[in-house]
Amino acid sequence: MTEQATEGADGIFDGRPVMFFDGGCPICRREVDFYRRLDRAGRVQWYDITADTRALTALGIRPGDAQARLHALDRQGSIRIGAAAFVAIWRELPYWRWLARLAALPGMVAVMDAVYRPYARRRFRRRCAEGACEL
Repeated sequence: MTEQATEGADGIFDGRPVMFFDGGCPICRREVDFYRRLDRAGRVQWYDITADTRALTALGIRPGDAQARLHALDRQGSIRIGAAAFVAIWRELPYWRWLARLAALPGMVAVMDAVYRPYARRRFRRRCAEGACEL
C-alpha cells in the first residue's frame, strides 16, 4: 500500500529504503536485528520509532499508526504500509529478494497483508497493554 511521497522528509530520506520499526517490541527488535545482519551492504536505513519520532512527523505519519502496522519508505520515497513495507525491505536483502519477486505476482501482497494484519493487531494490543500504545 502506498500512502504518499516524501516531500517533507528532508534529512531522513537519502535514497535508501527506510524501515520504521518499534524498538520497544522484543519481536520487532529480533526481526530487525536479523535483517540488519543480512544488510551488510547498508542498503536499508533502520529507524527506531521509539527512540525518535521526528521522521514520522516530517512524513505525516502518526506514531501510533507506525506502531500498529509496519511502515517503510521504498527507493522512490513512497510510504509503504503492512505487507508492502516488508516487500520494500526484502527487495534490498540477500536471501529475501526471491520473496519480494514472489510478492509481485497479482494479488500476492493483498494475501500477505491479510495474514499480517491480524498479527499486527494482536501485537499492537499487547504493546498497548504494556503502556506503549502511543509514543
